[in-house]
Amino acid sequence: MNDLILVRYGELALKGKNRTDFENRLLENMRTKLHTYPGVKVKKTFGRIFVEPGENPVEPIIEALTDVFGIVGISVARRVESDLEMIKKAAVQLVQEQMPVPRTFKVVARRAQKNFPHRSNELNRVVGGEVLRNVDGIRVDVHQPELELRIEVRGEETYLYGQDIQGAGGLPVGSSGRVMLLLSGGIDSPVAAYLALKRGATVEAIHFHSYPFTSERAKQKVVDLAQELTRYGGNIRLHVVPFTEIQTQIRSKCKDSYMITIMRRMMMRIAEETARRQKALALVTGESLGQVASQTLESMHVINHVVRIPILRPLIGMDKQDIMTISKKIGTYETSILPYEDCCTVFQPKSPVTRPRLELCEEMEKGLDVDALVKEAVDGIETIRLTPAQKEEGEFSSYF
Repeated sequence: MNDLILVRYGELALKGKNRTDFENRLLENMRTKLHTYPGVKVKKTFGRIFVEPGENPVEPIIEALTDVFGIVGISVARRVESDLEMIKKAAVQLVQEQMPVPRTFKVVARRAQKNFPHRSNELNRVVGGEVLRNVDGIRVDVHQPELELRIEVRGEETYLYGQDIQGAGGLPVGSSGRVMLLLSGGIDSPVAAYLALKRGATVEAIHFHSYPFTSERAKQKVVDLAQELTRYGGNIRLHVVPFTEIQTQIRSKCKDSYMITIMRRMMMRIAEETARRQKALALVTGESLGQVASQTLESMHVINHVVRIPILRPLIGMDKQDIMTISKKIGTYETSILPYEDCCTVFQPKSPVTRPRLELCEEMEKGLDVDALVKEAVDGIETIRLTPAQKEEGEFSSYF
């Protein structure tokens, strides 16, 4: 008799012919997440994923698994031989070990191995009776039990489990293609990244840095935010774009109220070209409809006009409180509110246009050498590689 961790997944079971690919991706992500625990084994069998903890304590492994997208439920399971007396004994022990001991329970048995001599209903009755005889003060409640004791008979082994810990849900990271996230130092874009990761996207990030108008501490803030996201997405590459020359030219040659709109159009051009080089298929932003001047429907239409690849906006229907709640949950909020301004904040005009005209933007951009500015910015990108391990070490590495 020994304990292991049972992992359940939701949407993956609906993937038909692609199900195996999604399952294998989930297994790979779980193994990567748990690689620091010596002796841990992750196995798939009979439509279930099991984690054998070896000599490691179970609690930190479960905590790590709650960050892995694709997992909907986690339980500590008791594994015994498929023998009725062994099953009854394990069931009583499992109930007695619950803290506090439940007042009500029901047994839900599933006989996946049909040559096992006892049917599911018989198991429910026999095991339930054994628990009632050996656990003081407990009773059966088939409608709203405090504990649902599940029994799965699978070949020579049977698994028993009770308490269910909620997983992150979604799809395994890496199962839905690569995207390029426009990452500012604010609250919104890290939450957009989290939601894109939850839908299985591999996320790379791009940040626009305008030194000396924005400080090195502002850049480090964004690095720290990307580092936090490695908790959910694994390795992340952050592309830091030198944006000073572009902002300087926009400021000197474009109408003040249109500065943010044209700046965003330039960002989109640069992000699209970077996405092309990194084989990303879409851009992701932290925009929420109507939240600021550049996020009105009219502004989005004008800004979208310069790119051909899809722009995904996971926060489009959320209000600020919704976004802040998720930000606090995922651990990015405290970093996001640090008082280091990004390039959009520094160059914020007094009265930004909320309903920009496309033809006017295009007319003003004739005064800029758009293609040359985009190429210079993309060629000057500094790429920083971030891994989950660096979160503990407090360091990062970069290359050009």
